[in-house]
Amino acid sequence: MHTYAIGIDIGATNTVIGLVRDDARIVGKETLPTQQYTESKPYIADIVEAIRKVMADCGVEAIERVGIGSPNSSYETGCIEENTVNLRFKERIPICQMITEALGVPSALDNDANAAALGEMVYGGAKGMTNFIVYTLGTGVGSGIVIDGQVLRGVHGFAGELGHVIVDPRGRQCGCGRVGCLETYAAAGAICRNYLEAYAEMHGTEPTEEQKAITCKQVGELAAQGDKAALAAYDKTAYWLGFALANAVAFSEPEGIFLFGGPTQVGEILMKPLRKYFEENLLFLYKGKVKLELSHLPSNDAALLGSAALR
Repeated sequence: MHTYAIGIDIGATNTVIGLVRDDARIVGKETLPTQQYTESKPYIADIVEAIRKVMADCGVEAIERVGIGSPNSSYETGCIEENTVNLRFKERIPICQMITEALGVPSALDNDANAAALGEMVYGGAKGMTNFIVYTLGTGVGSGIVIDGQVLRGVHGFAGELGHVIVDPRGRQCGCGRVGCLETYAAAGAICRNYLEAYAEMHGTEPTEEQKAITCKQVGELAAQGDKAALAAYDKTAYWLGFALANAVAFSEPEGIFLFGGPTQVGEILMKPLRKYFEENLLFLYKGKVKLELSHLPSNDAALLGSAALR
């Protein structure tokens, strides 16, 4: 007989709740639009309701635990900390306590990218690896780092914010308050900005208001059709991302680096220039020794599966 757990992947755009079987099969999902919530209590109440719904829809009466992956979270306290970048509610949220009280089962919380790394290690391409990094590209850029088989969390549980390493000290303003973070060049919105800048430079004119509303998915579709500005946008993203990945290798010497998230769905349009810039920037000690791949998990479920595995 199978057992079940709930995995919750809290993203800046959407929150995905998955019912995960003990053989890593996701048997049901519910999605909530994270950005619609400005207060935490109705948000948590809707998460609990979504858990009950997915269980009922799948005919599952009991779960063993709930695991949550979220930005700016503490594994030690079970809280999403205050002033989380890319979330509209800014107070400190004791989410594990609230969910455990509502459902009567244990719950655990970790950084969303740490959860993605755990999912890749247990179910994906990092199976058998003890040293690797997962980068999550979406509304922001996150990372989960595994060293000697252990997820790196740091003193207060906030280690591994590689999306907020500064790649250009005179660069773009970041939502974290600093300037030139990797996130400002490699997140979904940054890719759109890269496209608009490339379009203006190539055409000698500012994009129209309609063009300014372009999405990252649409930039990817244009790139697949050979659009020069879209291809330039991904090349710029690859440049800064490759630069940052090479620096990350210098401190942890991983066997592999895995990427997942919406912007990675373009595949080789991103990965081909990324491999080039990555290898160019690597210290000679590491050249040709680090695998650089997309997540091996289907439908970018690394964070969801990793969350479900949290204990």
